[in-house]
Amino acid sequence: MFGTTIRVLDNALDLRAKKLETISANIANAETPGYSRLRMDFEEALREAAAGSATTQTATHPQHFGSAPGGGAADVEAHIYRDMQHTGVGDNNNVSLEREMVDLAENQIRYEAATRMLSKRFNMLKMVIRGQA
Repeated sequence: MFGTTIRVLDNALDLRAKKLETISANIANAETPGYSRLRMDFEEALREAAAGSATTQTATHPQHFGSAPGGGAADVEAHIYRDMQHTGVGDNNNVSLEREMVDLAENQIRYEAATRMLSKRFNMLKMVIRGQA
């Protein structure tokens, strides 16, 4: 009903919220000896999937595209892993508060951008429903 754009933005917001959780865990454990920071990668996969979904395809049957791997940007998943690279200094904690704060700010900006795009899309739908378009 809402189209691919809304599903992609919804997934992007979910992924940004999960990334916030990983950044928060890193910040919370910045002083924990031996803690290895969490990393979450999905941006490149989302970008590639969005570029791939730009090509127009038409399904002749509802199940033709649904079961295909890499179904598009709306289906991108996050991969969370531990960054095991340590500097070898001190307590083997590899969390840099400066890096985490930069990641936090970038994530927040991208989250806000996605919410604005989603809001504009819903406003366009409201205009269409009301017959103002």
